Amino acid sequence: MLIFPAIDLRNGQVVRLTEGDYDRMTVYGSDALSTAKAFAEAGAAHLHVVDLDAARDGGQKNFAVIEKLARESGMRLEVGGGARSEDSARRYLDAGIERVILGSAAVEQPALLERLAALYPGRIAAGVDARDGLIAIHGWRTLTDIPAFDFVKSLPERGVDTVIYTDIARDGNLAGPNLAAYERLAGVAGLRVVASGGVSSLENVAALARLKLYAAIIGKALYARRIDLRAAIGAAREGGAS
Repeated sequence: MLIFPAIDLRNGQVVRLTEGDYDRMTVYGSDALSTAKAFAEAGAAHLHVVDLDAARDGGQKNFAVIEKLARESGMRLEVGGGARSEDSARRYLDAGIERVILGSAAVEQPALLERLAALYPGRIAAGVDARDGLIAIHGWRTLTDIPAFDFVKSLPERGVDTVIYTDIARDGNLAGPNLAAYERLAGVAGLRVVASGGVSSLENVAALARLKLYAAIIGKALYARRIDLRAAIGAAREGGAS
């Protein structure tokens, strides 16, 4: 299993939200590149980046910062936020982003998701954010009536091979991941599952690795110094490589 340290951007700053609430935001720094390089020095080869401004309001406000991360961090980036059209997704890919995550657009524009997945095999992922088993969109402000698991099951037949699944109630709370949900998701054939939300200990990492997930994202636990990144990468590798 891979470990993706996370950088969430708002107004160019490195921040973390609690349960996706923009009013419960902690700022951890103003230099995203320095943060990314520290992750790389700890042994991380991959980086998960979210443009929070874009996720909520559209556009690609933090594009210049993200482009710099892709160019100078030495890491392979997956990016979410702001990819709501073919042009915006292509802009990320042309900037050197390895994988673009469609969140709200994946739900509201399924034809776009399928078209991009066909155009860029292996480089388009779906971001599924769930609250009480239902998908939330638009920066988690709008709760749909779409069962998250049913949507995830449909992804391989649409040509999408990777899902980033976030349990909103766990995100930013250091409460541990929703292992039952990830165990269920791990059974979806043809899909690489990236766990997001709540990872707060090496025991959590090991438990997710035993499920043979593709990757796990660690955010607040790194910034709060609850987890040592190098140790987490080791625990993920020992638990089961992908």
